[in-house]
Amino acid sequence: MSAQDTSAKMDRAAAERFVAAWCANWCRVDIDAVVAHFADNAQMRSPLALTLTGSPVVTGAENIRAYWRKAYGHIESADLKILNWSWDDTIARLTVWWQLGDTRASEFMDFDAAGRVVRSEAFYGK
Repeated sequence: MSAQDTSAKMDRAAAERFVAAWCANWCRVDIDAVVAHFADNAQMRSPLALTLTGSPVVTGAENIRAYWRKAYGHIESADLKILNWSWDDTIARLTVWWQLGDTRASEFMDFDAAGRVVRSEAFYGK
């Protein structure tokens, strides 16, 4: 799913396209492409954000972009693997289980009516 496709309502097929694009964008560490899927007032929660910013929550697409540049901007590519994903149409939530190196994570993303991420939260483990 490209940034231009985010005007459509999310459903299972759109979620599948989103997961493929999201993974490809992170593998290229294309932070701008990842952030293009987020609403301007989106909120992202992550234990890594707490470590780097002092707060587990980053609010606003531009602040999320700045945070990800700080956290991942030094990396040119990543071998992110999607382990599984699930779409809940009732609450418009995508959950993705992924692995990068020896880090495993689950991450959920809530979408607005326009198909943009309004809330995201990541949980990390080994």
